[in-house]
Amino acid sequence: MSILPRGSFDSMYEQRFSDMQGSPQHQTDAANNPSDKEENPPDLACDYFDGVYKYINQMLMDQENYLEQRPCMFQECSAFQVSEKYFCDAMSDINEESRTKQAHNREDNVEYLENRSTKHFAGYAEEELSEPMEKYDKSLLCPNMNPNFYNKHITSNDDETSDSEDEIKKQYRKSKEVKRGRPKGSKKHGKVKEVVDLMSHLSHCAQAVSSFDMSTAEEQLKIIRQYSSPYGDSNERLAHYFANALEAQMAGTGASLYTSFASRKIPAAGLLKSYQTYVMSCPFKRMSNIMADKTIGRYANEATRIHIIDFGILYGFQWPCFIQGISLRPGGPPALKITGVDFPRPGFKPSERVEETGRRLMNYCKRFNVPFEYNAIAKKWDDIRIEDFKIERDEFLVVNCMYRLRHVADETPRDSVLRLIKGINPHLFVHGVVNGKYNNPFFGTRFREALYHYSSFFDMLEATIPREDEDRLMYEREVLGRDVMNVVACEGCERVERPETYKQWRMRNRRAGFRQLPLNAEIMGEVKSKVFRGYHKDFLLDEDNEWMLQGWKGRVLYALSFWKPSHE
Repeated sequence: MSILPRGSFDSMYEQRFSDMQGSPQHQTDAANNPSDKEENPPDLACDYFDGVYKYINQMLMDQENYLEQRPCMFQECSAFQVSEKYFCDAMSDINEESRTKQAHNREDNVEYLENRSTKHFAGYAEEELSEPMEKYDKSLLCPNMNPNFYNKHITSNDDETSDSEDEIKKQYRKSKEVKRGRPKGSKKHGKVKEVVDLMSHLSHCAQAVSSFDMSTAEEQLKIIRQYSSPYGDSNERLAHYFANALEAQMAGTGASLYTSFASRKIPAAGLLKSYQTYVMSCPFKRMSNIMADKTIGRYANEATRIHIIDFGILYGFQWPCFIQGISLRPGGPPALKITGVDFPRPGFKPSERVEETGRRLMNYCKRFNVPFEYNAIAKKWDDIRIEDFKIERDEFLVVNCMYRLRHVADETPRDSVLRLIKGINPHLFVHGVVNGKYNNPFFGTRFREALYHYSSFFDMLEATIPREDEDRLMYEREVLGRDVMNVVACEGCERVERPETYKQWRMRNRRAGFRQLPLNAEIMGEVKSKVFRGYHKDFLLDEDNEWMLQGWKGRVLYALSFWKPSHE
């Protein structure tokens, strides 16, 4: 097998955009935005992100009845951690004292609790969505795309691939019209809708909860309920889900509501559709994939055997792009082995879901003639041992962890996982983090930081997806609403959403014995150009101390970096 020359990994991704550059759509955009010609290169390398769409679409086509009956892995993995309540013995004295005060306060508010015990939260009484499978294709594909497009290309040969990619890229081009300012109040029966500062009421309610002033909290919550809605603007939707969480915190039912997400009869197919809509509306996942996959490819461009250990693999959405890319090596693709690591699922088959991901990736590799091997590990991450990974000689070893270490409990467990990764001695450690400050035992501080953090997501969805879009509604309810419930209403080991800032992770990685690697300027340039060209102007793409930063309106939400063990 011939070896790909160093530095030429990107060449296997390059695709001529001459058709697109000459298209009427591009000419119109260029005329309206002359700066594009000056600030961006004429061509951008292909990243094959359409492979993610094909991968999800194939999942739904092949397993129609199966996915209709199964909960989504996005829900199940985190909920399992809460139900297990591991590390409960390590709960701090602060949390114990807080629980004692809450119990004492509840005894003084018996009538309040009785009312709450019979009350159904508005966010969880909504009718469950169910759609026939024949409607899925349209939602899975890019907006306005012919619903038969993927049926035509899902089994296409290599000659048809470029057409597929061009079509996908055209769908990514967003309108240059930008929504500005606060939406005007709607008129009903001649009256203008009253504008209320919901953020202020939420803060006052949280302050009352933290000081055990339930009477004031109840008054504030009543006002919030009156002016919030899961169908309103971004602030109204944000307030609705934070009100749900505040109410659960007051009643002490946060953990039970959070774990109930995994048992609700919402099929995985519906949530995958909503995830697809989210991925298409913002660049976070796509740009993370580009930066991670191409960096792996550059470091492994002379390897004939690549072994990727993916902590938090879920459905394996990161790897279709990578598989398609390495399949184009001039002398043929390298042998690829992926070890999928995730938390176990409840029941008698704890590794079943992780194994299913392997079977899907196997089928995808067969399509592109990439030799493939898969190893599934479903354990608590600090219980894993190096021998579980089945590492062999002559493998180029990569450890990948994208945005999932926030679900590992604080300090000791996180350091244990990092020591495990260092013990693996990978050639490359790809580390993506959710950049957040709401991992705090004190309720007031945690609530304030979470409110600011999640307001960015609701504002972003408001600017990029229509309010009436059903997939947006589901994503906000089942993903953002669930996470808010955990952050606000769960305490101690029941709270699994525990992000840290990228600066904190930088210090933690160094203490664990890793040294940071520089970001590749060429790949960063490609990523910046794609965000500039194809997405809303308020998306952030920047770098700091060798971290690639992504966010919205100046607030950093995600960060990505590359490391390797230091042997000094």
